[in-house]
Amino acid sequence: MAISKNNKGEKMIRKSIIVATSMVALISLGCAAGIASNDSAKELSLRKGDAFSESDVVSAKTQYSDKAPGTSKKIERAFQDAPPMIPHSVDGLLPITQHNNQCLGCHMPDVAKGVGATPIPSSHFTNYRPDTKMEGNKVVKEGKVLGKNNTSDVLLAKAKKLNHLYQGRFNCSQCHAPQANVKPIVGNTFKPDGLTGDLKAGSNLVDVIDEGVEVK
Repeated sequence: MAISKNNKGEKMIRKSIIVATSMVALISLGCAAGIASNDSAKELSLRKGDAFSESDVVSAKTQYSDKAPGTSKKIERAFQDAPPMIPHSVDGLLPITQHNNQCLGCHMPDVAKGVGATPIPSSHFTNYRPDTKMEGNKVVKEGKVLGKNNTSDVLLAKAKKLNHLYQGRFNCSQCHAPQANVKPIVGNTFKPDGLTGDLKAGSNLVDVIDEGVEVK
């Protein structure tokens, strides 16, 4: 039985209407789901803001200590041998360079006790790097040319005690930073092991590092 052109046209129109209606419904559902997921994300988010935009995000104001060196209270270390935080203002002290390091004026061991500062530990007066040198494009250690596949048992570390600050440690701010007075969004329940007695404000890092290392 032949179908008239009019019937074919009506069927095509009905199909188009059905497809268009389905697409509108899917888009509407998608928008509703997007709103719901955004609202859910706001509840889960620590900042309680729009999960898909940062236009309304305002960072917490960071306030560092403005106390002058020598007038602040030392901050207990986070764990054994952790680099201690800087409790005082660092205005005018940064950046630290190899030839301009004002930290040394108070923290060198021979003056630290007199001014109430934390002395630089002996690990900072020790060079653990093996003695090597370049000859052309080859690395030479103790007169021997090292191969391409160097391993730790080839370049053995030796603790060389110095009477001056080891220059691999001159940049204090590489490990030590001022502590900001900011309330953490997530509470910290970490409790360190072994942080007792002198280790709360001191360090035995050099003893730990020297264990098993040849000392010169």
